[in-house]
Amino acid sequence: MESRHLLQPSDFSIAEINDMLRLAKRIIQNPIAYSEVCKGKVLASLFYEPSTRTKFSFDTAMLRLGGQVIGFSDPTTSSTAKGETVADSALTISKYADIIVVRHPKEGTARLMSKHAECPVINAGDGGHMHPTQTLTDLLTIVSYKPEIKDLTVGVCGDLKFGRTIHSLVTCLARFENIRFVFISPDELKMPVYVKDELNKMGVEYTETSSLDESIGSLDILYMSRVQRERFISEEDYLRLKDYFILTKEKMKHAKEDMIVMHPLPRVNEIATEVDSDPRAVYFHQVKYGMYVRMALIMTLLGIKDPLCE
Repeated sequence: MESRHLLQPSDFSIAEINDMLRLAKRIIQNPIAYSEVCKGKVLASLFYEPSTRTKFSFDTAMLRLGGQVIGFSDPTTSSTAKGETVADSALTISKYADIIVVRHPKEGTARLMSKHAECPVINAGDGGHMHPTQTLTDLLTIVSYKPEIKDLTVGVCGDLKFGRTIHSLVTCLARFENIRFVFISPDELKMPVYVKDELNKMGVEYTETSSLDESIGSLDILYMSRVQRERFISEEDYLRLKDYFILTKEKMKHAKEDMIVMHPLPRVNEIATEVDSDPRAVYFHQVKYGMYVRMALIMTLLGIKDPLCE
């Protein structure tokens, strides 16, 4: 049977995503019941660029399911350093592993791997393009604080040009009912045209602004992001834009009482540490939701039945 992959959020229907979120919630409620479901399974963790949360989250997810993890976080220790192609690496590693997770600085690498691997491939971030498992993390976070993913005004703030987490989240959230967006960024880091074109085709409402102060009061969710130094060619441009938006305790006074603040992390200084104690700041809880939803994703792609639903 041909393997199923997760390369971008649209690879799963909204119904399938909701099923995965429900599975993740069941895992949260009874983790012991799932502690051996992947016994004998191996996850290959291939990180061609630095990562803390995503790599540790996937590795821990597989270990908590009773499986094992192989892989690398430094490509210079792999055959890539000898000139092996991504295609050959994918085919070779899939002979050892049951599922592959890959992060790579070049867009399209996960898709290329999926064409050659003999097992499911998960895109853990490719260039500035997509980061679908962060999107699943974000969705689980939202449904943990909101009744459902519906009738929400979502503000995304910061680096909207290079922010792959934001591109993934926006294009996925747009498929849910009555979601409105406020894009908050300096002109140089505005949302890419291809994302806005997709929203226009779907008839999804969005506005663009450079003012967080004027927007925050209307939001149900504020999704902050860092200005990513590694995506800039010019150090001068990075330094000029990195402090453009900083969320402070003072700004939070103008937000709704039930607004939540999310961030994919790592943060630099775009959210002042004084905000961390605000109950609406959920970004460190978001990290743990990421582990649980990746457990659900691994089970789904490996076709492992939920022991609580048999």
